[in-house]
Amino acid sequence: MSADLSVSPLSASPPPETSWAAAEAMAIAAKNAFAAFCNSKGKARAEFLRSLASGIEALGEMLLEVAHAETALPLARLGNERGRTCMQLRMFADIAESEAWRQGVVLAADPQRQPTPRARLELRQRAVGPVLVFGASNFPLAFSVAGGDSAAALAVGCPVIAKAHPAHPRTCALVEQVIAQSLSKHGLDAGVFQVFYEQGIETGARMLAHPAICAGAFTGSQSGGLALLRIAQSRKQPIPFFAEMGSSNPLIVLPQALRDRGAALLEGLHQSLMMGVGQFCTRPGLILGIGADFTNFGEQLAQKFNVSPAGTMLSVEIAKRYGVALQAREACPGIKVLARGEPTNSARQAQAVLHSVAAADFLAQNELQHEVFGPTGLLVCCEDKATLQRCIEQLDGQLTASIWCSELERRELAELLFELENRAGRLVFNGFPTGVEVGPATMHGGPFPASSDSRFSSVGATATTRFVRPICYQE
Repeated sequence: MSADLSVSPLSASPPPETSWAAAEAMAIAAKNAFAAFCNSKGKARAEFLRSLASGIEALGEMLLEVAHAETALPLARLGNERGRTCMQLRMFADIAESEAWRQGVVLAADPQRQPTPRARLELRQRAVGPVLVFGASNFPLAFSVAGGDSAAALAVGCPVIAKAHPAHPRTCALVEQVIAQSLSKHGLDAGVFQVFYEQGIETGARMLAHPAICAGAFTGSQSGGLALLRIAQSRKQPIPFFAEMGSSNPLIVLPQALRDRGAALLEGLHQSLMMGVGQFCTRPGLILGIGADFTNFGEQLAQKFNVSPAGTMLSVEIAKRYGVALQAREACPGIKVLARGEPTNSARQAQAVLHSVAAADFLAQNELQHEVFGPTGLLVCCEDKATLQRCIEQLDGQLTASIWCSELERRELAELLFELENRAGRLVFNGFPTGVEVGPATMHGGPFPASSDSRFSSVGATATTRFVRPICYQE
């Protein structure tokens, strides 16, 4: 149950933690609500999703101010995120109303077929059941309680139980109020969409193991995603669990592109690395290039890092983990510190840091591929194209991979592109991966460990496919 934020949401206490008894009651309520919600008309679900969008917009500046107070994200950024959140809800409302997600396929009966007659077959998609959603710290609206995971599940008829992220519980409580109002307005069972609160992980882990839960979705760290994935897979009846766990998102700079567009690359890359204090899962944290020109480029990028101001992170704990990750990287053989930005003045702030490493040392230490969540980048200096190719062949699965190349270089990329296609969910040419378009052609996922299942996207219209399964009807 959310706290009463109607009087002074900026000073209100966070909602109390949900007891296990209350959380288990939510799981049962979701199970009991499933049949009616699954069998409801797509138009009814669409109206509910649109009502959520309108309710979130009606919260006005209060929602943005509370989210800003909790996350330190700029108000302008939060305003844009609110717009994206409501756009997502309305996009999934259109999908629900059209019923296109059912993807019906009919094979007509053929009683005269030899040697055996064929019965009529119809293949339809059906909602899997209640879905447990774990939101992200860095998107308190778009990847949170009423974010894309919840909207995609609701669109196809799955009740949702969302865990409010402990980094922004009051923001979640405001959205929960909108959920309750919309459920009541449209005469829907309260078990259709519920929210629970905890600072730790025990209740969420127990909820995922509950037999009433039929699927899970997570956005966050690799350690957290893998721990939950193991729970989902070790149940007596395993369930699908879709974890988006971030990545280092390599950005590859080819020589002619660096000579032709070095200034644009320098400015854009610095902005991309610093955006949101580096707290984007699509931040291009690995930058790979060839030869002396790339080394000089690194020195120019270092000049920008040296004057980069410290930034306030989403929480003290996230800032602490950033510092620990930097120390682990700097303990690796061959790592050079190219630049350190302006120093921090609080435990919640992060200093911008730029590192470099020779390709041989990068190839010898897989841990250098690990995501460092914050305002930092690692330049990998390769002697030649063959060495660059070896580095790419050793990459783990990624959400994105970016390539800066000239037209001539692009025509000669077949082998390199094949390797990148095997390792990334989205390839970006002569651009930067921060920012994800939400639409029918979106892919936000990638080979393990970027996500737990590379066949699915957690963003865009196809995100609904995670929460349905096919059934064949035979007559």
